[in-house]
Amino acid sequence: MSRYEKIIKISLWVLMLVSTAITVWAYAANFTDTSVDTLLYWAYVMVVAGLALAVVIGIVISAINNPKSLLKGGLALLCVAVVIGAVYFLSSGAPAVGYVGKEVSALTLKLTDTVLNLTYILCALTILAIIYGAIDNAIRNK
Repeated sequence: MSRYEKIIKISLWVLMLVSTAITVWAYAANFTDTSVDTLLYWAYVMVVAGLALAVVIGIVISAINNPKSLLKGGLALLCVAVVIGAVYFLSSGAPAVGYVGKEVSALTLKLTDTVLNLTYILCALTILAIIYGAIDNAIRNK
């Protein structure tokens, strides 16, 4: 087992223990507001760290194997950023109709609308890709 494998294994064990400790604490605290917030923030940290590591490791591996692929990856990342930015600016951020609960901030409403609109766009693109793939496969296998 190499040194890197040992570091990764130990890191994963530490993350699992921290996650388990936070979950047990939240359960013992009967899922109060503080414990639920802590669980959610920990989940946010784990998701962001996982995404960041995936992107960084992907960039490093692609730079080592094929430096020219960095340009394609950079263009793809730029396209994704442009689409997310466009959807963010086109999202209304209007409050939900009929909602009578605690007032929600404008930023939260705007981000919620952005995520919903991105989900709709990605679902539509997925359906179009499936249809295109089926048609393309039928034409090629004729």
